Amino acid sequence: MIHLDYTNMLAPGVKGGIPKTEWQKAEKLFAKAHAVLEKRRDAGELGFLDLPADSVLHAQSVDFVKRTRGKFDDVVVLGIGGSALGPIALRTALRKPQWNTLDAGQRDMRPRLHVLDNLDPTTITALLGRLKLERTLFVVTSKSGGTAETMAQYLVVRERLDAEQVAAKDHIIFITDPRKGALRPLAIAEKIPALDIPENVGGRFSVLTPVGVLPAALIGIDTAQLLAGAGDIAPHCLAPKLRDNPAGTFAALQFLADAKAGKHIHVFMPYSDALRDMAAWFVQLWAESLGKQEQKGTKHVGPTPLGALGATDQHSQVQLFMEGPADKTITLVSVPRRDKDVEIPKLHQNVPELAYLGGHSLGEVLDIERRATAGALARRGRPNMTLELEAVDAWHIGALMMLLEAATIYAGAMYGVNPLDQPGVELGKQFTYAMLGRKDAEAARKEWEKLPKPNPKYRV
Repeated sequence: MIHLDYTNMLAPGVKGGIPKTEWQKAEKLFAKAHAVLEKRRDAGELGFLDLPADSVLHAQSVDFVKRTRGKFDDVVVLGIGGSALGPIALRTALRKPQWNTLDAGQRDMRPRLHVLDNLDPTTITALLGRLKLERTLFVVTSKSGGTAETMAQYLVVRERLDAEQVAAKDHIIFITDPRKGALRPLAIAEKIPALDIPENVGGRFSVLTPVGVLPAALIGIDTAQLLAGAGDIAPHCLAPKLRDNPAGTFAALQFLADAKAGKHIHVFMPYSDALRDMAAWFVQLWAESLGKQEQKGTKHVGPTPLGALGATDQHSQVQLFMEGPADKTITLVSVPRRDKDVEIPKLHQNVPELAYLGGHSLGEVLDIERRATAGALARRGRPNMTLELEAVDAWHIGALMMLLEAATIYAGAMYGVNPLDQPGVELGKQFTYAMLGRKDAEAARKEWEKLPKPNPKYRV
């Protein structure tokens, strides 16, 4: 199971924590947010909650993997945002470290997984130059089929395949909307396989659809357990009482710390290399969902999420967390039980700086450092909480992702924003379309032309 310890989030125990009077009101705050979630769920808007039980959707990925087992040495995901961050987080958490550098036997004869999440031509050219196209699968992920970055990648890849006479229908798979968008008709016309992103599941909530499940299944992750963990924790994340609801508690703590205690930056800091990319996945989920203008007002709200890694960032960011501006909460993620550990040898017993380490284990030291950091932060009046996973396995990763997704919906209700949209990125997209000559972007081009032109006087 997953446990949340928020002892260090509350005043007066932690001087900079959530005031006692505000935490006493948290039950009413959560009740309103819970009502919003239930209303949106009843309206069919929160499709991510239904994914663990959708065996038909899960079978789309599993059946494809069974049909193609042994055909590919490399899988390349073309995607951006949630289409990329989810698969990366799953690979890092649930496959052996440095997965792509292992030989085929060490990978259980599963393919390497590459994720092209940007348009940098240096990176794309380098990867394509290393691949044997006849042994590569390209997973093109775009719900609308209109994502400029992903579609540009697809066109580059498609030209390479066609030039080498490698059949696209055998080396490309689309993950897209079941009915709408640019990719679905292309899939039908060219007999390219296509898997579904349900219409009521947005990109940053899509990791438990084929967006995350197909790449995970292709590299041998137990996706049934991934969905089982999400399904098992979901009822707890829907519980109507705050004290029984870990997702609601996480959301309420973060919201109150921001709104009532001035903690506008929310740090997510796993103490596990396997979870380092989970931090980046959380940052997108929290930032793109909550950084908005209020629906019923003109105020701009939303915390700023920040990823960190323990103990690595104890030697970079924790100095700032400890003595810099008191504007942060820190969520530490602990994994007390590890499948493998290494005992530290008792060497150089005559050197005090080394002798005390002998006889302990690396995992023990890492966990002690987490506890020490949490205590030191609390002592300096810096609120923090700990999410404890009993293990890093498919069940716990699925549960953690579901918990954080549900927490995002509750937090959206508390902030008075719609956590399911992202209007702030649309204008930039329209300007991009206009400058690239897309025919339906004429209005954006006119608006772009009204902007100030670069002035040589302001160039250094």
